[in-house]
Amino acid sequence: MLRPLVRGTTYTRLLHLWVPMLVVSVWFYIDMADWWVPAAVLAPVGLVPAVRRGEGVQARLLLTPGDAEADISVGPAATWGDRLRTVVWLEVRMVLGAVTTVACVWLPILAYELARVTTGHGSGEIPALGPLAGHGWWAAAVPVPLLVLYGVVVGLGATATAAARALLGPSAAERLAALEARTEQLLERTRIARELHDSIGHALTVAVVQAGAARAAGDAGFTDRALQAIEETGRAALEDLERVLGVLREAPRPLSGRPTLAEADRLLESARISGARVDAEVTGPVGSVPGPVSREGYRILQEALTNVIRHAGPVPVRVRVDVTDTVVALEVRNPLAAGASAPGGGSGLRGMRERAALLGGRAHTGPEGHEWRVRVELPSSGSTLAGCR
Repeated sequence: MLRPLVRGTTYTRLLHLWVPMLVVSVWFYIDMADWWVPAAVLAPVGLVPAVRRGEGVQARLLLTPGDAEADISVGPAATWGDRLRTVVWLEVRMVLGAVTTVACVWLPILAYELARVTTGHGSGEIPALGPLAGHGWWAAAVPVPLLVLYGVVVGLGATATAAARALLGPSAAERLAALEARTEQLLERTRIARELHDSIGHALTVAVVQAGAARAAGDAGFTDRALQAIEETGRAALEDLERVLGVLREAPRPLSGRPTLAEADRLLESARISGARVDAEVTGPVGSVPGPVSREGYRILQEALTNVIRHAGPVPVRVRVDVTDTVVALEVRNPLAAGASAPGGGSGLRGMRERAALLGGRAHTGPEGHEWRVRVELPSSGSTLAGCR
């Protein structure tokens, strides 16, 4: 029960309740009879949009200190509903502050006068206590006003906090904006995770396969080619890593720095050097594919070839890229080698489907007969992309 006495929040809330009384006390020096004037002035003041921001900042600092996720808005009033709630909050805050101030002044005085009267030190300043004079056993009641004061301070502090959350809490529009911002953040994190998985995973897979093949071959010429492939793949992966880290650092990096389908030859050559026998066919104007589609298509093709190298080894691979006015179709087929593991349901296959879905396309991955097939269709026309957004 006494734990709130050692909490700093109890005293910051008390300070918050006292603050409006500073203005009221100045008015009382002018005209104590018209006590209702400060309350009337608060109504038009609360309609000022910036007042809501100031009240929200005060409430967060004093009513919920240290709570970064306090459900109290710190933005200006955006609607008339927010302004009216601010007016109600100001009035409630003044009433709670007045009750707290009266309690903090008169309850200690009452305890002091009760002790003074019951111990025979005069009649005291409170006439109602006169009949208690000389009755020493009433001294046992001295702690009662202090306990009441304790309850008032803690209780009104909690009441003010609850009122602040109800009246200064985010409006529906603010909650929607916060939800959209959070969604954008999560989507960006997911995109960065996919980028790292596809680019770094591809580079490491190629490096491991090339190093193992070079050691097994024992051919100086093959070893040179393998080292060259590892060097080129590693350099590309470092560029991708630096770009992704630039996004995390919020550095101004243009999206044009990401590879596109026009650079697919680099992927195909990397797969060939790793031992895969790639039969590639590209039809249609690849260079005219919109940037987002071309970049995501490159990553999907990269992940598909990485899975071939990782799970099937040096097998024949058929790659088809067909670009039309409305669709970019990507297909990668490879035989399921005996004893080789087929790609599971990991983040790579899920990333392919997510990339396609975000653009309004679709992806199919799985075995088909004795082959593993990746078939992805992405919209390539501007109108289709606009509709997907």
